[in-house]
Amino acid sequence: MTAALIDGIGWTLLHFTWQGLLIGCTSAAVLALMRNTRPEYRYNVACAALLACVLWPAAELTLRLQGGGASAAHLGFAERMMAGARADDASLAGWLQEQLLWIVGFWSVCAALLSLRMAAGLAWIRHAARAPLAEPQWQARATRMAGAFGITRTVRLRVLENLDSPLTIGWLRPVVLVPAALMSGMPPDLLEALLAHEMGHVRRVDYLVNLGQNVAEILLFYHPAVWWISGRIRAEREQIADDLAARHLGEPRRLARALSELERLQFSSHHLAVAANDGDLVARVRRLLKPDRQALDWKAALPALGLAAACLSLYAHAADDRASVTPALARVAPVVDFSSCAKPVWPAASFKAQHTGTVTLAFKVGANGRVAGSRIASSSGHALLDEAARSGIMKCRFKPGTENGKPVPAWMNMKYVWMLKDGDD
Repeated sequence: MTAALIDGIGWTLLHFTWQGLLIGCTSAAVLALMRNTRPEYRYNVACAALLACVLWPAAELTLRLQGGGASAAHLGFAERMMAGARADDASLAGWLQEQLLWIVGFWSVCAALLSLRMAAGLAWIRHAARAPLAEPQWQARATRMAGAFGITRTVRLRVLENLDSPLTIGWLRPVVLVPAALMSGMPPDLLEALLAHEMGHVRRVDYLVNLGQNVAEILLFYHPAVWWISGRIRAEREQIADDLAARHLGEPRRLARALSELERLQFSSHHLAVAANDGDLVARVRRLLKPDRQALDWKAALPALGLAAACLSLYAHAADDRASVTPALARVAPVVDFSSCAKPVWPAASFKAQHTGTVTLAFKVGANGRVAGSRIASSSGHALLDEAARSGIMKCRFKPGTENGKPVPAWMNMKYVWMLKDGDD
């Protein structure tokens, strides 16, 4: 992983801490205002918020890797959000720059572990899709129900042991998994109500959306706003499926009774499937039996309002600082004093072996103009040449970079080309 890629990913992850906060606060305020609208509308808002959580950092990373960097117009807002902090403490950006390798490494490890968890879940789904088929009369009932929901794909009904709630898996070839205990122990009319709920998920292709949610949760696992938005999507999705099932049955009370029976069981919590017991079952039952208008819970809204106010305050403070000291805030990169740089010493062993190559060094120039640290960004292919280049750069002196008119630590890159001239031996 090159230094440019590490920097791009690292700063994108750091910037998403405030970007996700802004998206989360905005979506929380909008959803609070829409609390008495249809769940389909709230579901669309939550999905749009989660999509924004993915697309915003993706766009920023693309601009950074294409060389747009912080000067790109699309990144101007991000830079203004960070400007206030940098003006007060110029060393913060330098300290974060030093930690980027650890930040990206930690993110990579955690994302890899969550990816393995998702892969294990997909393997379980593939295995569960081969469970025994339900009895012919139940399969026929499920087929008729799918037709009534306008589903043109064949929906298979399979029975699985050690499962506490019906699950919907698959997209092109959807399968509804039914616990064996429910097939034998639940009254047929209540089980039919649960199957109607699952048909609502099949009709809306919720399984595919749920997979997309899991991908977003893997990539942005470190931000609470992503998990909150994703949880709202699941809650609204269950309400939509409840409404579809209630309209099909013509009896919301029957679906409420079926959900009440599920509440007595030990719930299944498979994160990749869409289950009938997702969400708050008590709230769902109450909503089916008595769909009252919801009052605004100001206590629950206070944290979101406080976070939104903090974001606006930070932005306003940064904008004021930027307006008053715009010329001074421009960063000036360090400049090398070539008269202080001695010619690197060619390692004897490398010279004898006729080793050549180009090494790219990433190094930190301190506020005193001296090199405070370095690393190999791109190797020449020969360790001795790489180390000789590092030793050479340590002897150089620089005019330090500045920010707000003050010397600050800064990272920069330099290439050393080890090349033998004709006749060298």
